Amino acid sequence: MSVSLGGSLGGSLGERIRLAHGGGGVAMQQLIANELSGLYADPTQLLHDAASLALPHGRLAFSTDSYVVQPLEFPGGDIGRLAVIGTANDLAMVGARPLHLSVGLILEEGLELVVLRRVIASLAAAARECGVTVVTGDTKVVERGKGDGVFINTSGLGLLDGLAPIGPAAIRPGDQLVVSGDLGRHGVAILAARHGLRLEPPFPSDCAPLWPAVQRLLAAGLRPHGLRDLTRGGLAAALQELASAAAVDLVIEEPLVPVAEPVARTCALLGLEPWQLANEGRFLAVLPAAALAPALALLQPSGATWIGTVEAGPSRVRLRTDFGSERLLAPLSGDLLPRIC
Repeated sequence: MSVSLGGSLGGSLGERIRLAHGGGGVAMQQLIANELSGLYADPTQLLHDAASLALPHGRLAFSTDSYVVQPLEFPGGDIGRLAVIGTANDLAMVGARPLHLSVGLILEEGLELVVLRRVIASLAAAARECGVTVVTGDTKVVERGKGDGVFINTSGLGLLDGLAPIGPAAIRPGDQLVVSGDLGRHGVAILAARHGLRLEPPFPSDCAPLWPAVQRLLAAGLRPHGLRDLTRGGLAAALQELASAAAVDLVIEEPLVPVAEPVARTCALLGLEPWQLANEGRFLAVLPAAALAPALALLQPSGATWIGTVEAGPSRVRLRTDFGSERLLAPLSGDLLPRIC
């Protein structure tokens, strides 16, 4: 029987890595805190989507991510597009303009070259769309049965402005919460492709670059106090992470959270929660109250919606229902949909 990590990997012989340790919830946070924090020069630092680097002639953001999605191709994208956009979006979440990428490919023996060519063409097109250049890379081949076709790692550099990087330390009671669009599209697209579900009409992933929307906010002087892209664990994981990092309560107006009808229908059929499904083209913005109205005016053409408020409190996420009652959003403890990115 596998056991959740609660201490050092050098402890009990029964402790094992589980899929939940990569799912964006409590298990992943415990893995990072208990086993990986020693890698960092300052283990107490608030980990974010990208690190901020102070250099003599400016400030850069640096991020890295690995992509192991199955299937390799899905409605609205593929692993190549995902690998570029996912890392570019991580840079955007600290307010950095994506500039350069490295690409590491782990290829499985037996992969059809026609599939690899499609993935690489898609990766190159996504790089052009994001305005980034691929400047270095690496390729390895592993034995048949050891690699799921293709694994991709991308690392990215982005340019920060002269102000402090965007991060949860700036979040304050009174701030307002906005999601940039409806939720769960990527998770449903992967689920349908993996299990052969025929959704009518076909429902594509939302995989898309986030920097253009962030850039519009910054250019208008509407600097967010916090940003999170809603990938593994979806909106639920992002809310839990921000509430914990900023030591505040996040009060969410549950009926206002936008979910497209096909996502709601699929979730109802399969017993899933759209809050926990992954997105690859959506973010949560924490904005000063004075910035809410102009920010919504800038972002609403893409479906942005106000969903709640930051309040003083003991690091909780409180959901306010249609009836005016409240319930707590429990931390995620598993991985409902493995390998969505």
